[in-house]
Amino acid sequence: MEHRIVSFGEVLLRLTPPGYLKLSQTNTFAATFGGSETNCAVSLAHFGLKSEFVTRFPKNDIAEACLMELRSHGIKTDNIVFGGERLGLYYFENTAAQRVSKVVYDRANSSFSTLKPEMIDWKQVFQGATWFHWSGIGPGLSQDVADTCACAIDAAKKLGLTVSCDLNYRKTLWQYGKSAPEILRPLLDKCDVLFGTGSEYQVVYGVKPVPFKAKTAEEPIDLASYEAFMQQVQAEAGGNKKLFIALRNTLDATHHILTGLLYADGKLIQGRTYAIEHVVDSVGVGDAFAAGIIYGLINYPESDATALEYSIAAATLKNTIYGDFNLVTADEVKALMKQGDGAESISR
Repeated sequence: MEHRIVSFGEVLLRLTPPGYLKLSQTNTFAATFGGSETNCAVSLAHFGLKSEFVTRFPKNDIAEACLMELRSHGIKTDNIVFGGERLGLYYFENTAAQRVSKVVYDRANSSFSTLKPEMIDWKQVFQGATWFHWSGIGPGLSQDVADTCACAIDAAKKLGLTVSCDLNYRKTLWQYGKSAPEILRPLLDKCDVLFGTGSEYQVVYGVKPVPFKAKTAEEPIDLASYEAFMQQVQAEAGGNKKLFIALRNTLDATHHILTGLLYADGKLIQGRTYAIEHVVDSVGVGDAFAAGIIYGLINYPESDATALEYSIAAATLKNTIYGDFNLVTADEVKALMKQGDGAESISR
């Protein structure tokens, strides 16, 4: 079967000061496009899968530039709709040593946040598709976007697509009078695959997470505690979902420890741990992880463990790429997977 994955979400224009300047220091910004679901769609296209992105753009030159960018990565854009006032922005300040990154959003009243359910014909969008991916960011923007997500998920399930969601909880987005659990849980009930961090699962399902404090790639993980955590999440989430959790410990701006776990069919699977010793850009690492899982589950249907290994390797490589997009190929990910059977270090 030939797979086609449809991703749905908002594209943002990212403005980043050069080097390690603070936002208050600069009068120059590097402009790149990104956004969680966009990042996932781009990764999937670079992995060699048929990838389509659905969103709402304004009718202006910035949106046209974004369309050209998406198409340059081989992404199908035929079902993007137009209207509204503006493309959302975000300003990103790089990490430096012990100084953490900073994000300032400017996305109020964007074309995507004012999207309404009747603007997209999901039955048409999903013709010939096999997978639908969305994230918790969209429903956090407005009730209309949450309702649009609900329509998309219902149409996808009716047509037999696999549905995945990256929880992507952003506290500052939920400003329209509804809580994340109130909106997300009914939508997640219909999903087959979930990705998230421990804290995101806690927000949605109320289960206290297990801290990840590994300082080396060789340090053992408290698997019993994680298994208990995932069992509780599964009990709250219901159904026979595949639950993935990304684990990252930031030792400093350029030195991260990264791994992931999968809970499915009552079993916990542990993936390889990587020590990333020269992080170039950690934005979009979680999206690379999600895209890797989608690719892995499609291409390794008999081995969830291999799918997990692929996703962690893909996320690890994203740390070496500037910008939101993970511009590595499936062959590059597989090459990293083959570099030993245990914990790995990567520097670039």
